[in-house]
Amino acid sequence: MTQTTTPTSLIIGIAQVKLPVTDLARSVAWYRDVLDLRFWTEFVEEGEVRGAGLIDRDARFNVALRCRDHCANHPDLTGFDVVAFTPRSRAALDLLTQRCDRLGVAHGPIVEGPEGARLDIPDPDGTVLRFYHFTAPTSGFTGIVLNDGRLVETYERSRLEV
Repeated sequence: MTQTTTPTSLIIGIAQVKLPVTDLARSVAWYRDVLDLRFWTEFVEEGEVRGAGLIDRDARFNVALRCRDHCANHPDLTGFDVVAFTPRSRAALDLLTQRCDRLGVAHGPIVEGPEGARLDIPDPDGTVLRFYHFTAPTSGFTGIVLNDGRLVETYERSRLEV
């Protein structure tokens, strides 16, 4: 019996998220302290440290940081949730908020929704890290209607023609 391989079956996770930052040292310290990541690599170009990598303690993912001035088009992701992490449990969201409070790091409230709980934590440049604890099934399709950031309704059939 042969097994069919699809592109998604070849991917087991996301290895890295790379984010532009304005102050590399400040951001390395922030990600290390807030997410308990290990500072594991840095990149020097033209004699200057312009990038760094932090990895989780179990080596499941890493966050790469690059000086914004040395990124194409100098991207500013202020207010944008470019990445969402899956916490180990709902209680992990509470622990994250407590850690942020202890470190004096701003964070949003834990928001309970039909898909589960989520928490937003902006990094020093305002890029939002989102933490989703999914409790709703992900096997089907769900459309979500928001108004001013509030859930208005959900629907089961896509409105997007693809």
